[in-house]
Amino acid sequence: MALGSLLPELLPGGSGRTPLIERVARWAEEKPDAPAYTFVDYSADPSGAHITASWAETDRRARAVAVALRQVSGPGERAALLLPQTLEYMMTMLGAMYAHVIAVPLFSPDLPGHADRLIGAYTDAEPAVIVTTRNALPHVEKFLSDHDVPQPKEILFAEEIDLALADRWEDEPIAFDDLAYLQYTSGSTRRPAGVEITHGNVTANAAQLWAGWAPDRPTPELVSWLPLFHDMGMIATMALPLVNGDHAIYTDPVSFIMNPMRWLQLIAERPGKNVYTAGPNFAYEYVASSATPEKLAGLDLSGLTTCLNGAEPIRTSTLSMFADALAPAGLRPGAQAPGYGLAEATVFVTAAAADVPPKVISVDREALTQGDLRLSEGGSELVSCGGPCGQLVAIVDPETRIEQPDGRVGEIWVHGPNTAPGYWRNSERSQDTFGGELSEPGELPVGPWMKTGDYGVVHEGELYVTGRIKDLIIVDGRNHYPQDIEVTTQEAHPAIRPDHVAAFALTGDETERLVVVAERNRRVPLGRLDAGEVEAAVRGAVNIEHEMSVHDFVLIEPGGVSRTSSGKIARAATRQRYLDGELPTTAARLASRK
Repeated sequence: MALGSLLPELLPGGSGRTPLIERVARWAEEKPDAPAYTFVDYSADPSGAHITASWAETDRRARAVAVALRQVSGPGERAALLLPQTLEYMMTMLGAMYAHVIAVPLFSPDLPGHADRLIGAYTDAEPAVIVTTRNALPHVEKFLSDHDVPQPKEILFAEEIDLALADRWEDEPIAFDDLAYLQYTSGSTRRPAGVEITHGNVTANAAQLWAGWAPDRPTPELVSWLPLFHDMGMIATMALPLVNGDHAIYTDPVSFIMNPMRWLQLIAERPGKNVYTAGPNFAYEYVASSATPEKLAGLDLSGLTTCLNGAEPIRTSTLSMFADALAPAGLRPGAQAPGYGLAEATVFVTAAAADVPPKVISVDREALTQGDLRLSEGGSELVSCGGPCGQLVAIVDPETRIEQPDGRVGEIWVHGPNTAPGYWRNSERSQDTFGGELSEPGELPVGPWMKTGDYGVVHEGELYVTGRIKDLIIVDGRNHYPQDIEVTTQEAHPAIRPDHVAAFALTGDETERLVVVAERNRRVPLGRLDAGEVEAAVRGAVNIEHEMSVHDFVLIEPGGVSRTSSGKIARAATRQRYLDGELPTTAARLASRK
């Protein structure tokens, strides 16, 4: 069954064919003094220093950046953003879009935990120019000298670009199909690849997301801490305000991680506004676990219209935990909006954004692994990700390329103006991902369809995501979703850290063999830890719940499970580190204490 419809204004020839970047000048003329982007800097002031650019200032600063970029690079060349998440980051993105220079939104090389991703993305993009800041320059220079990466023609300092340059910028036509930026994937299953995001893609997806969120209330504002080098952070923070000239308030991810209550405080500071926000599942759990009654005192979250939960598997326990923890502060039951998206679709595909509590169904796990959705009390719980807006979503058998009926599991395919044309300089992979064609299209277009690599099912007109195709574990001819095994593992013993478990398969002589890697819960002191007891509990639980044996169970130290930039469990990366013997095992830690 297919979901959604295409919005006429987003199709070729429609009114939505005006590139989104051109609206900066429109808002600068119509509402010059209205706030456009506000960056909240907690490094300068623990209470948060608010630095705001009006629409007039945003337009002027973006044009100055455009002139500066074109002085050292040409249209179609790449500009790598290797700078901290500040107001300058946003102005650089907009300036690159004006200049026909393809932005590569990355991060300062001193950001911990992302070195391999930075090397891979930077090398693949081959940027002609780097945009950074004076403070970040030593990290950039070290990055360029320590690694075999392309050397840029020029390094620009975002905070030193002369605003007077704006007067020298002359507008150039921006075609809908021109590349705006390269969005590098988070690499949960393989090396990061640069998704080619066109001006048309970003224009369409921003409009789709606003329509899906149904912002029919006045004075909407966006509050975010999401990294701008990630697809959700980029579209939510940069693109959404451009649709109607609204206001975005954002900080940097490190400030959120250091104090998650800052997110709620920024939302509560917007009285009389309708606030929209977004984040991955782990962020909502992190906030809920930190939101004590004392910390919530005085916070009013009744203005939080929608908080989109996406970018990683959504836990039903997190939805309940977040709702219960924040209800005393006025969080509406219908504010949570589980969604689904990926970089190849710019980001947004579906969202359950109606003003009702998230819909959760319980299904028979065995039937689901055989491809059928069958409701069953006490079974595996699935969260509805709602439906699409302005695009089509179909559930397809990846082998026969035939659309599947309601209730049958298949690969999620997407068709719409937000789907990217391909991967940067990778035609073979581009064809494999973006060139899907239905063998029996019926009323649907034959193609091109973007194949997501995710399994899903449609039930009562809503999308439920069941797992990654490449992560599927097949033992003795039976399919197992790794996230089910991971939940069983984390519930088997209190010494296992929730949402920090990776289950994957190794190739065996006759069948695949299951390996489970789990982080130790810091709340269980090493001195009281019985590793043998933990392993026995996990093996027993997996055997009972899934009727399969664990080939190897590895308890590791906190932070040891690999994650993507969006917070997903990177099973393939964890598997490789397991094979290479690089995991920080708790056994080794215990041995070192003796």
